[in-house]
Amino acid sequence: MEYLSIGVTDEIEEINNIINSALIDLKTKDVALELRKKNTDNVNFLEIKIDSKNKLNNFKIYMANILSQYIIDKYEPRFISHIINSNYCYFNSRERREIYKIALTNILGVEEKNIFNNLFLLRRKNIIAKKLIEFFETSNEIILDGFVTFRLKEYIKELEDVVDKAVDDYLMEKEYKEFIRLLKYFVEIQEPKFDIVHVLVNYDNRYILLDKNKKEITNECIQDFINEVSEGEINYDDLLVSSLITLAPNKIYIHMIDKIKNRELMETIKNVFYGKVTFCPGCDLCIVSDVTTNQANVIDYLQK
Repeated sequence: MEYLSIGVTDEIEEINNIINSALIDLKTKDVALELRKKNTDNVNFLEIKIDSKNKLNNFKIYMANILSQYIIDKYEPRFISHIINSNYCYFNSRERREIYKIALTNILGVEEKNIFNNLFLLRRKNIIAKKLIEFFETSNEIILDGFVTFRLKEYIKELEDVVDKAVDDYLMEKEYKEFIRLLKYFVEIQEPKFDIVHVLVNYDNRYILLDKNKKEITNECIQDFINEVSEGEINYDDLLVSSLITLAPNKIYIHMIDKIKNRELMETIKNVFYGKVTFCPGCDLCIVSDVTTNQANVIDYLQK
């Protein structure tokens, strides 16, 4: 009889259940296997016996795939936490917890995994499985804690890259929140120049601003800004945010939301004017904006 022995320093039951499930699958394929537990030097071992060397070699490849997923599930969060605490110890504990959450979200996905998550998972599994197969070529006994610590440097480098990106994401989010806080402050210290402002998107992605009486007020809001820059340099999304902050209205109605391509812009406006923004589900203004072709036509129609 040939054997493969797998050891862990943690409780044995979790990996025992995983391997037992694998063995049940193999037994349906007429592969004779035996499994027994033993403890040596505080390491819990599962010893799997198989009736031929040829079958054992095939079984090692089979187990490499199973153990690679086990290592990802069991050790990956621990590794990410260790990398954060070692490489980014200058962040305080709250910040490190936030980075940890972002790293796990990036690597696992918060909802249904997209193709990037799936491909990245497959890449990590392949790295680990390859190292396991290489190890099994010279040994029939493996202690997983030692293996993941000393044999998976390429895999650890992948996780370090994940943590680096999480840190970048955290700093960008922190900078964005500070930016929003500053804009909210500018809005709060100003007296509202208009009670209500309607925002319509034009055919060329420019914006039309109307007051509560549907009177066009775009030009008086943006003229100073336009005078400072040339036509080619104008960013109309930034211009919209600047105009709304200058006007500081009590209520903002945004029409034709499906025509606004910049979703981050809408999130920014929602955050800066928290509780003051309404996305119109459809009204006369939406219809006018949809059926006309340019700003002049919209204004002409409204003034009739």
